[in-house]
Amino acid sequence: MASFDWSDEENDLIVGDYFDMLRMEIAGESFNKAERNRMLQSRLTTRSRGSIEFKHQNISAAMLGLNQPWIEGYKPMSNFQFNLVEAVVRQLDKPHSWAANEFLKQAHKGSPRSANFSVQEDIPLWIGPPPTVSNAPPPVEHTLLERILRKYDVAERDAANRALGKAGEERALKHEVQSLTLAGRTDLAKKVQWTSETEGDGAGYDIASFELDGSPRLIEVKTTNGWERSPFHISRNELAVAEERRDSWCLLRLWNFAKEPRAFEIRPPLDAHVSLMATSYMASFASENRPLQT
Repeated sequence: MASFDWSDEENDLIVGDYFDMLRMEIAGESFNKAERNRMLQSRLTTRSRGSIEFKHQNISAAMLGLNQPWIEGYKPMSNFQFNLVEAVVRQLDKPHSWAANEFLKQAHKGSPRSANFSVQEDIPLWIGPPPTVSNAPPPVEHTLLERILRKYDVAERDAANRALGKAGEERALKHEVQSLTLAGRTDLAKKVQWTSETEGDGAGYDIASFELDGSPRLIEVKTTNGWERSPFHISRNELAVAEERRDSWCLLRLWNFAKEPRAFEIRPPLDAHVSLMATSYMASFASENRPLQT
């Protein structure tokens, strides 16, 4: 069997098949991996069953690096051509992709495809400890992840996906109302506000909720389909509000959102939990900054 590099056409074919299986897995539909492997062998005539299997694991590694979920049973494995990542990005950018905005919109309309998702919404959101060096799963080839991050701003891709962000905020809002209600504070549950929807993004937080004692709980929600250590963007205004209201502000990080939403919270100071890196600068014309000449 062939040992030469995979072509773009071959990558596009196997990545497209992988995305179809992932869509089915997320929808709770069954599929036969061995059967699909045989189908691919009939079209990729120079590739063996084992090479196709390993390529599926390579795709899982690329998905991890791009803040996306991967298929259960295809453990991420690195050591592959970088053009595979490019093939995954091409698939992610297709409007009919499972990861497109319309997919997430349908997940909140009670469509047959979202039956599992609706059940999850009735279950309190799982909130665990923030990731640390000791409790995080080992990364897949750290240099590979860094290379993907350098070429593709994966955090920006999440931030730009408005449907993903809105779906995450809605999930967090329902969790807050449900938690207060179950704790016997229906009076507070009725006052929880989706601030980013009613007032816009300028408040520095998305949800205005309450602790059980009635003190304010201001929640900034960051959502990803990827794993718990996926990077995310945070604005200067959000950082400022976090510092000004550090007793009440928290960041709720939702991850693995498309499959089984989980979360953790971090509280100010944020640099005690994450590394903050400036990614943009304010540019002004030199004449505006020049001192007046006398």
